[in-house]
Amino acid sequence: MRITDTSDLWWKTAVVYCLDVETFLDWNDDGVGDFAGLAQRLDYLSELGVTCLWLMPFYPTPNRDDGYDITDFYSVDPRLGHLGDLVEVLRTAHDRGMRVIADLVTNHTSDKHPWFVKSRSSRTSPYRDFYVWRDEPPAEQAAPVFPDQEDSNWEYDAKTEQYYQHIFYKHQPDLNITNPAVRDEIAKMMGFWLELGLSGFRVDAVPFMLETEAVVGGDKALSDPHEYLRSLRSFLGRRSGDGMLLGEVNLPREDQERFFGDDDGDELTMQFDFISMQKMYLSLARQDARPLIEALLSRPAGSPDSQWANFVRNHDELTLDKLSDEERGEVFAAFGPEERMQVYGRGLVRRLPPMLEGDPRRVRMVYSLLFSLPGTPVLFYGEEIGMGENLEQEGRLAVRTPMQWNSGKNGGFSDAAPSRLASPVVGGGFGPAHVNVEDQRRDPDSLLNFIRTLIRHYRNAPEFGWGTFAVLEQPHSAIFAHSLTWEDRHIVAVHNFSAEPIEVPLTLTVEGESVLLDLISGDDIELPSTGKANITLDGYGYRWLRVVRADDTHRY
Repeated sequence: MRITDTSDLWWKTAVVYCLDVETFLDWNDDGVGDFAGLAQRLDYLSELGVTCLWLMPFYPTPNRDDGYDITDFYSVDPRLGHLGDLVEVLRTAHDRGMRVIADLVTNHTSDKHPWFVKSRSSRTSPYRDFYVWRDEPPAEQAAPVFPDQEDSNWEYDAKTEQYYQHIFYKHQPDLNITNPAVRDEIAKMMGFWLELGLSGFRVDAVPFMLETEAVVGGDKALSDPHEYLRSLRSFLGRRSGDGMLLGEVNLPREDQERFFGDDDGDELTMQFDFISMQKMYLSLARQDARPLIEALLSRPAGSPDSQWANFVRNHDELTLDKLSDEERGEVFAAFGPEERMQVYGRGLVRRLPPMLEGDPRRVRMVYSLLFSLPGTPVLFYGEEIGMGENLEQEGRLAVRTPMQWNSGKNGGFSDAAPSRLASPVVGGGFGPAHVNVEDQRRDPDSLLNFIRTLIRHYRNAPEFGWGTFAVLEQPHSAIFAHSLTWEDRHIVAVHNFSAEPIEVPLTLTVEGESVLLDLISGDDIELPSTGKANITLDGYGYRWLRVVRADDTHRY
């Protein structure tokens, strides 16, 4: 394959950046971030190296679940601006070479959505079957997703004397996708946003969306929910040509493979790798790379068009639900020993730098790992400068704090009174006085500039997105050494999970005398025809090494 062919599947080598408009930049100083503010920072994101901007929900909402409780799928929350402001952001982002995706929330609506208001008005309402109603809840039901907030997945409605299903909060009734009218509406909303310029969607809660067992008398044509997911992918392809579906699927490997569409790759384009993320934190806690290696090797092969999305943290809790109780206890002890740092008994509400006590060696090693793993890296806003969390905020809101642009009032997010902000600014050692964009842009040794460097080298190495992954044998449990091979291009990445310096013996397959080019430091390591080399790593050290023939005139 030629390098020019790789743009057809742009998501395989993208750099995805997730942000919430309301906490990114407030341009009119009312305390809430807005699209006008985001437009002013698109050049910053372009300078960072972002190629795909993921917008968290920006739709009209009562805002009881940070925007995931939607009252209108076809508009913009007036606090953030209007459709014209969004279109300006899309146009400007495209001009800077960035695609834009947005959350597609099709599992539920707000209970204030006109569909649900009409649905609960009468059992004979034409919107009744837009939602899932039953005379009695099922005798057996799954445990609530938010056990500290809900004790059932069903809520009684006194007016119509039936129960409606809500997998999440009771104010978020579940849509009934067995209803053809609901499926038509989902297609319409996708088509609407694609027409305005989106390049795809991050699909919220995909397994819950496809769960239809509770529906009584549903459409028999939906006997296979995955057929519906295939139809969404097909619709996306017809409307956009190169659109992408990035799915939230936190399930075991065999189930994840099915959500890709198995070998055909005709369902989700990408999935977040929750399992490798959780095992990475276990590896960090143990200073042992083997749990992460095990997780990566368990990935199903799937279609070559599909892709894994790698992440260090996201906008939700840092879930550890796929670890055993003992393993989860290890991660809690290492990175979240206080009860306020934990949530739902399964996750953490912390960002990486505070978890690693601000140790720049470990923080940089983790982000080096993120960008060198096989797959596509996803950043959550503020990660590039090392923002911390605000543990005074409830649950997942602890990591959804205002972006820290400078050391001034409210971190440069807004000139409004602090009491009017969408969320309080982080305080203490990770607050704007110590962590902000302005200072780090001026510091060549800052985390921001380090991540810019990683992104530059990642973008110059299609092996990371396209290459065949292999774990390299070596004797140290604290070391993760892997290679990625694509056509005649070959990269080796080596990471040290321990605080101790280690010399790592590697044997690589080479043709004649070669050179290992250290992409980050610029050093060269001679590699004899035997392929044997000793790689020296500092404590929490990392190296990205391109293998090139000694006589290759195209080396860089």
